[in-house]
Amino acid sequence: MGTAEVSHVRRLVGELIRVHRVRAGFTQKTAAQKLLISESLMGAVERAERIPSIGLLVAADELFAANGALKECCEMLDEEKYPPKFVSWAQSERTARVINGYDTMVMPGLLQSEAYAYALHRVRVPAYTESEVLSRVEARLERQAVLTRTPPPHIGFVVEESVLERCLGGPEVMKAQLRHMLDCIERYNHLTVQVMPTAQHTHAGLTGPLHLLSTAEGRGLVYVEARGGDRFISQPDQVVDTFDLFGTLRAQAHNPWESAEIIEKKMGQL
Repeated sequence: MGTAEVSHVRRLVGELIRVHRVRAGFTQKTAAQKLLISESLMGAVERAERIPSIGLLVAADELFAANGALKECCEMLDEEKYPPKFVSWAQSERTARVINGYDTMVMPGLLQSEAYAYALHRVRVPAYTESEVLSRVEARLERQAVLTRTPPPHIGFVVEESVLERCLGGPEVMKAQLRHMLDCIERYNHLTVQVMPTAQHTHAGLTGPLHLLSTAEGRGLVYVEARGGDRFISQPDQVVDTFDLFGTLRAQAHNPWESAEIIEKKMGQL
């Protein structure tokens, strides 16, 4: 995103960070040291060249004794980080009790390595600018904080076998991505990954990828990606039908243990 396209919101938040930093008696250098970031990133955030992460805003709020003024900017900046139809989903995902997804073309966003995410965003058509790629990747990686949240959500993905074979970014990037996925499976006992075999000639998910979640209050939501326009679904009858469909998908896929063996085998072939 070029400087001319920087929004009023980003400029406002950058200036707010600068004002609270100065009021608290920090230089950009000393603030960056305390926040464990580079001085160049601190400057870029204040100049609205970079979008601050949630973690940075929370830490800066505490360091500068901003009394919640910077924390309150977190949701406001979501509209800078995500496509309009995805904002509500990203916000709901942070506190969800259950997160499920069926992916047919690329790895689940919550399980993507940084290199894989960069490779994916760099081949987008029409192309992103380099600054847009950076912002999109940072936003995607930020969402992965939900994996280590306490208490953790129950997370389950069904991934088409062909996704494991598409060398996005090249063999080394893909090999590291598969290793990253296996590491996540081993590390998080609240995460389940199942592979849908290509040999399964028909199954419940042939209409395309979908993502589901249950909120902290138990409300179901569905996000459907499509070339003609993504859809955010909250109508109870449609949500129930989609959750039923996902249950059928899981039953038709390899079980988690078989799936881990398949992922490891694919990694060994690279």
